Amino acid sequence: MSDRQDAPTVLVTGGAGYIGSHAVLALRDAGRRVVVIDNLVTGFRWAVPADVPFVEGDVADMALVGRVLAEHEVGAILHFAGSVVVPESVADPLKYYRNNTAASRALIEAAVAAGVPHFIFSSTAATYGIPEVVPVAEDSPQRPINPYGMSKLMTEAMLADVAAAHSMNYCALRYFNVAGADPQGRSGQSTAGATHLIKIAAEAACGKRDHVSIFGTDYATPDGTGVRDYIHVTDLAEAHLMALAALEADPARSHRLNCGYGRGFSVREVLDAVDRLTNRTIERRIGPRRAGDPDSLVADNHAIRETLGWQPRLDDLDTIVRDALAWESGLETRRG
Repeated sequence: MSDRQDAPTVLVTGGAGYIGSHAVLALRDAGRRVVVIDNLVTGFRWAVPADVPFVEGDVADMALVGRVLAEHEVGAILHFAGSVVVPESVADPLKYYRNNTAASRALIEAAVAAGVPHFIFSSTAATYGIPEVVPVAEDSPQRPINPYGMSKLMTEAMLADVAAAHSMNYCALRYFNVAGADPQGRSGQSTAGATHLIKIAAEAACGKRDHVSIFGTDYATPDGTGVRDYIHVTDLAEAHLMALAALEADPARSHRLNCGYGRGFSVREVLDAVDRLTNRTIERRIGPRRAGDPDSLVADNHAIRETLGWQPRLDDLDTIVRDALAWESGLETRRG
C-alpha cells in the first residue's frame, strides 16, 4: 500500500488490546498516522509501538476524546475498546452495557461533535445468537442470547441512526472466532484468563495449563464437538484497513460485514492441530455443554469479499495455531 501520511489521522480505541494492537500495526505498516486511546484495564502499553502517540484514558470520557480528536486532527475512528467475555456478560450485564453500549454512545457523540466522518466498529457474530442457517449471512436475524451480543447490537443500531442523521458513515465488522498472532511476532493474545480455544490450547502446549476442557461431545457435527470459524487476527486487521478505504472512497455508504473464512473447525480438530504442530499431546477433559453454545457458527463471507475485495492471506488452521504457539511461547519474556 502506498504511503498515506497525507491522509487524516486514525484514532484506534483499545489499541493496546489484542485485535486493536494488530490494527495499529496494520495502519502503521500502511503509512497511516495513528493515535491510540486505551485505559489499560485489559490492554498492555508495550503492545503499542513507541512511535505511535498513546493516551491512557477511557473512551467514555468525552472531554478527553474531544481533545484527542482535535489535537491529532482525527478523520476516522476504529473502535475496539470494550469488554468481550460472554460468561462474564451474563453474570455482570451492567458492566457490558456500561463498557460497550454506554461508552460507545459517548464516543460516537464526541465523534459527531468533532465532525469525524468515518467510524469502524468492532462487532461480533454473537449478535446473531443461535443461527437458524449456517453459514450465517449478514441479513440473518440478529437475536443475541447474552448481554455481550446485545451490547454490540445496540451499538450497531446507534451507528445506523447516527449515520442517517449526521455526516458520518460507518462499517460494523462482525467477527467470528479471532485467533493467531502477528506473523512477525510484534503482538498477540496476551490477556490472562482468556477464554478462546486456540489461546487456551496454546497455553496448555506451553505448560501453562494442565489440560483443555471440551464442553460437550454430542453436537450435530462430524465429531460431536462444536465447530467455529477461526480467522487469523492479521487478516482481520487487513479487513479494517480495507473497510476504512471503502468508507473514505464513498462517504454516502455504510456497511455491515461478516469477518470469517467461511469454513469451520471443530474443537477436536483444533486440538489435533496443536498436538501435531508441537509433537505432544494435550490432556483433554470432557465436560457438559455450556448453555447457549451453537453446534456450528460459520460465516458467509461473500459480502466482505465482494464489497471490499478482501482476500485472506492466512486462511489456514495450522498457520493460525503456529502463530499463536510462537507468541505464547515467548509471552512471559515480552511481558517482562
